[in-house]
Amino acid sequence: MGAVTQVVSPTDGILSHTRLTHTLEVSQIGRRIAERLNREEESKVKKVGGIDPDIVETAALIHDLGHPPFGHAVEKELDRLVIAAGVADGFEGNPQSFRIVTKLATRNAKISGLNLTRATLNASLKYPWTRATSGYRKRKWGAYGTEKKEFDWARGLHDPGDESRSVEAELMDWADDVAYAVHDVEDFYRVGLIPLDRLSSDREEVKRFVRTAVRYLTDEPHYQSQELRETIDALVEAFVRVVEPIPVLEPYRGTRRQRAGLRAFTAYWINTYVNAVTLVPDESAGSRVKISDAARDQVDILKQLTRFYVITNPALETQQYGQRRVVRDLFRIYEDALDSNSDTGVFPLSHREDIEAANGDEEAIRILADLISSMTEPQLLRTHQRLIGIAPGSVTDVI
Repeated sequence: MGAVTQVVSPTDGILSHTRLTHTLEVSQIGRRIAERLNREEESKVKKVGGIDPDIVETAALIHDLGHPPFGHAVEKELDRLVIAAGVADGFEGNPQSFRIVTKLATRNAKISGLNLTRATLNASLKYPWTRATSGYRKRKWGAYGTEKKEFDWARGLHDPGDESRSVEAELMDWADDVAYAVHDVEDFYRVGLIPLDRLSSDREEVKRFVRTAVRYLTDEPHYQSQELRETIDALVEAFVRVVEPIPVLEPYRGTRRQRAGLRAFTAYWINTYVNAVTLVPDESAGSRVKISDAARDQVDILKQLTRFYVITNPALETQQYGQRRVVRDLFRIYEDALDSNSDTGVFPLSHREDIEAANGDEEAIRILADLISSMTEPQLLRTHQRLIGIAPGSVTDVI
């Protein structure tokens, strides 16, 4: 995970969070929230059935295991390729994480997966349903059909038909949002992509950003029931409240004063969002975890900063075009090897046995997706270059 993209590739030459550092931060924030609730809301914790900080932390460590090299652009490309190859479940990082801990990871030769507790598996399910054919649940879901048995066992803690998340899963999800929102903004201000200095003083730039951000946010379930005008007003106010206290008056130069100010900014808002969580024991209220409206709006708008200034940047988009092409080429090479049934030597030893023993085409395609998504980014590029003959490497290389 240390060589897998969070937003930009760790090989890009800038110091930014990777999937590994992001995951560690999520686990720390999630544990802090769980421990605070156990300490400050003891009676409510008992009414919701208890909160185990170890489970929250473990779920956070699981949540991005299935994230493929080069981030969401490749995730979407793999989904398209797997569906086109005849596997309707496609590919997505969350069900891939569940597949890894229940089936692919090896702890004992006689047991599939990591043999985790039911509560831990349930807490890892940010999206506790299988894939739908339309809408939000077609984009985000928790388990493939190949892990339906394990999914049903994990969800056995809930009544049949109940698709609510466990309390620990909700805390992990909020910790994920907080880490992503705060630390990515810090990263990309430091490298000059997010102009915090301008945003803290230029209201017109804030409005320009928020108008675009709202178009993305209205696709999210939380905002779909709100009037657009109310959404814009609330998010402008939320954003101004976050950026106005920022001790940033100029582009980042790395001075001691700037480093200290930026660290104070991130520490303050993470602490604020850790304390923005309370419990609602009444199950009729829906979610048993309540995030203050102000905190929810602030985190959502901070996440959009990265999308607006970084993800839609042509420099990143052209990179992602090439990354998708590499994955597409590699998938087709492996798929052709399956069809010919004579070139299985192109598969690494770590997956060759499983591919040769696959029960039908769908299982073989799923294993291809496992293989590609498990690679680090340098490994993926080297494998691609080797197989297309650009950099054939050495016969002494371990494959």
